[in-house]
Amino acid sequence: MIRFAKLDPTVYVIHYRNGRVIREGAGLSFLYFAPASTLVAVPLSTVDVPFAFQELTADFQTVTLQGQLSYRVTDPKRLASLLNFAIGPDGQPLSDDPMKLPERLMLAAQATLRGLVAPLRLRSALTAAEELSQKGLAGLRDSQLAATHGIELLAFALASLRPTPETAKALEAESREALLREADQAIYARRTAAVEQERRVKETELGTEITLEQGRAALVDQKIANDRKEADARAYTLERMFAPLKEADWKLLASLSVGGLNIAPDVLKALVPGKK
Repeated sequence: MIRFAKLDPTVYVIHYRNGRVIREGAGLSFLYFAPASTLVAVPLSTVDVPFAFQELTADFQTVTLQGQLSYRVTDPKRLASLLNFAIGPDGQPLSDDPMKLPERLMLAAQATLRGLVAPLRLRSALTAAEELSQKGLAGLRDSQLAATHGIELLAFALASLRPTPETAKALEAESREALLREADQAIYARRTAAVEQERRVKETELGTEITLEQGRAALVDQKIANDRKEADARAYTLERMFAPLKEADWKLLASLSVGGLNIAPDVLKALVPGKK
């Protein structure tokens, strides 16, 4: 029975007849004798494999890791030698071997993530999704699985990393309390700053009042000193003015005052001491 096979460009086909390879390549089209032929079709396109694992952290907390890994086949002949990718005349796989590769990759991914998560405490693990993704991809690329199966790991991404609902509620409550404490501390700090500012204003006002009082006192002292100097100057002037009269008879001076020199008797006695 002669049949016609036409494969997509993203499928690598190997045509066996009586156990010998007749042709192989990507996207081939050919006629073949079905009773004596076996067709092996290995997809070359990128395959995305979603995953979801539960692992324990160093402090014995369960976390759920969800994400996706992507791979493509780089050596279809090597992969075909390990798993059965034979297809029937209708193009459907003749075994479930093609599904074994994603399963093996998920097991390898889980083992890699377990080794990365186990040393971390819960809080550290919850913030390490990007780091775990990078290390997970590097670990899978270096694994024997990729080399022996002829595949290349293209991407490994953790879409979410979550604790159990009970733990999440506890962490949420703890975070809420921490935020409230920070808010209280901020309010206290603002009040303390306001009190401190008010104290500084009062100190400044008090300092200003003290300075003003000191200034007023200095002015008073200066005025007293000026008045004293002025009094001393007047006394000195009077003393010099009446110095020639000290030896005169005050009665004579009194008679002169009657004549026009207006000098009080008490002043005359003070100017002419000892004169009766």
